[in-house]
Amino acid sequence: MNAIKQLIEHRSFDNAILALIIVNAITLGLETDAGIMARYGALLTWLDRIILGVFTIEVLLRLLVYRWSFWRDPWRIFDFLIVAIALMPATGNLSILRALRILRVLRLISVVPSLRRVVGGLVAALPGMGSITMLLGLVFYVFAVMATGLYGQAFPDWFGSIGESAYSLFQIMTLESWSMGIVRPVMEEFPWAWVFFIVFILCTSFTVLNLFIGIIVSAMQSEHEAEASEERDQLHRDQQDILEELRAIRARLDSQS
Repeated sequence: MNAIKQLIEHRSFDNAILALIIVNAITLGLETDAGIMARYGALLTWLDRIILGVFTIEVLLRLLVYRWSFWRDPWRIFDFLIVAIALMPATGNLSILRALRILRVLRLISVVPSLRRVVGGLVAALPGMGSITMLLGLVFYVFAVMATGLYGQAFPDWFGSIGESAYSLFQIMTLESWSMGIVRPVMEEFPWAWVFFIVFILCTSFTVLNLFIGIIVSAMQSEHEAEASEERDQLHRDQQDILEELRAIRARLDSQS
């Protein structure tokens, strides 16, 4: 059991799994090309099955080694779900699951430490992002009601209801054809309409959305600092263990002399 644990925790083993994930991503992309499948379909299919078999064996080995502690690690659970989805039959009504095989590429997140830190930062930022989302929703509702009252009769396709106004404002917030597509036609009827839309853009695109970025950056920085602190603590513990061993060796030498 110790030999298996040393194998699956070895850096070379992780690198091999990483290489297989990349190869699998390439093969899954090639399988979408009809011409390539006509010439190399059998080879790609067998290669896909072999890689899936390796992933399955890897998960089983981790289950064997870690047992119940396997389910305490969210990244191991993530790997288990990805492989389990890939093992589901992809025929009949479940044929759509065949397209989900590309989810195996997401295993890069659990294998590459830097990607794990990014995802950890995003997860840590979710509570703050929820508050910003509520604020953004409130701003949208206020401006949608105002836009419907101001421009609904003249432009019913864009601002005829709160829902249509919210969708039009969402397009404006993304800055997708907002000027020539919506604002300038409205300004032909309401020359001062630019004030309303500029204020909306300043409140959303240049203020509220930047709060999302600030929260994510702050969460990722905290995640990085926590990991660095853990590494320092581990280094300190290793140094203490070495010092204890040196003291024990010195004590034995003194006793023998």
